[in-house]
Amino acid sequence: MSAHHEHHHHELPPGQAPAGYARALWIALAVNAGMFAIEIAAGLRSGSVSLLADAIDFFGDAANYGVSLAVLALHVTWRARSALLKAASMALFGVAVLARTGWSMWQGVLPEAATMGAVGTLALAANVGVALMLYRFREGDANMRSVWLCTRNDALGNLAVMAAALGVFGSGTAWPDLAVAAGMALLALTSAASVTMQARVELRTAKDKGTQVP
Repeated sequence: MSAHHEHHHHELPPGQAPAGYARALWIALAVNAGMFAIEIAAGLRSGSVSLLADAIDFFGDAANYGVSLAVLALHVTWRARSALLKAASMALFGVAVLARTGWSMWQGVLPEAATMGAVGTLALAANVGVALMLYRFREGDANMRSVWLCTRNDALGNLAVMAAALGVFGSGTAWPDLAVAAGMALLALTSAASVTMQARVELRTAKDKGTQVP
């Protein structure tokens, strides 16, 4: 993902949010919490690193949606700060998944392709539904953009998990699962960098305008 896009972001006045945004966040939070429970159990049972990576991502996204709801009515400075926090969590997720991928590579665990495919399909359906709800809010401030990127990354990750399941089934090796997990980790790291840069710009802009809050 290129970090040099020019977006026309609409700063929300404190206490205001786009129509339907809070409701979409509550639904997204519930869906992600539920899918975390399903995928963590399936990932541990099947030995799939990509499912475990996706499960951890679901958990992080549920927490991020909660943070977004908490700061929705606050000043742009607080929303930008929360975006920095969420970017840090995305980066931490990326590092954790890379570490788990290395461990699984060392252990040589062969995941269950059937479980990966079935759970990946369910997760994809859940994330596509959430992504469709949040699509119209993708060009907001750094906080809103971080929410959209988390959702988009999840949907891409689910497609990759399903592809990995086919690869594991066809090759009889764990390499497709490990490659997808590593790719998901790198996507999280690049998204974290993008959100961090935008949030810092918003903080500088608020400071230059004299509207930054403590």
